[in-house]
Amino acid sequence: MPKLMKDMEKSDAPSRGRSGGRQPEKNRQLLIDATLDTIAIHGITETTVSRIIERAALSRGMIHLHFGGKDNLLVAAAQAFNEAYYDEMERQMAGQSDTPAETVMAVVRADLSAELLNERSAKIWHAFRGVASANPEIARFSDTRDFRLRQTLRQVFDRIVEDAGHAAESRLARDATYGTLVMMEGMWTDFLTHMDAFDRTEAER
Repeated sequence: MPKLMKDMEKSDAPSRGRSGGRQPEKNRQLLIDATLDTIAIHGITETTVSRIIERAALSRGMIHLHFGGKDNLLVAAAQAFNEAYYDEMERQMAGQSDTPAETVMAVVRADLSAELLNERSAKIWHAFRGVASANPEIARFSDTRDFRLRQTLRQVFDRIVEDAGHAAESRLARDATYGTLVMMEGMWTDFLTHMDAFDRTEAER
């Protein structure tokens, strides 16, 4: 699973793979990691097969062997990036919330943490979002209204609304869910635009 947090300076160096060998899972992961690193540095349009294989230190044929081509590799990279996001969020949220309100804050704090929101991850996220409208497969893994995150927040807000004496499945819970998603996306955009001035502590408030 690729890590979201990675030193951008170190990512200029190619991965230490081999041009062959019978290590299908390792080679597959090397290609995914190399793709994400290349996207973070050069953007998707400049993420060429040549740059990917140079960074992964694998032969060109490995992309076709494991993914059937560059387009499928990009989709696999988007999926891996998405899964890494949720793995880290779940790790941070484990045992951190007792009440619905605390759960909402745990989600927001995790989303704004340096492990999830950093230069590399913000650039990769922005790059995938930029091509999502033209690539439904990538859009599945870069949509703001991602089902997993939306459902997590909606279930919590349903509980908050019910505890406040309102009917279940009310518009209040729906509006709170989408409002929180918009706020979180806005924070990532603000971080990407103003990395040097971004204040995580202030953002959490």
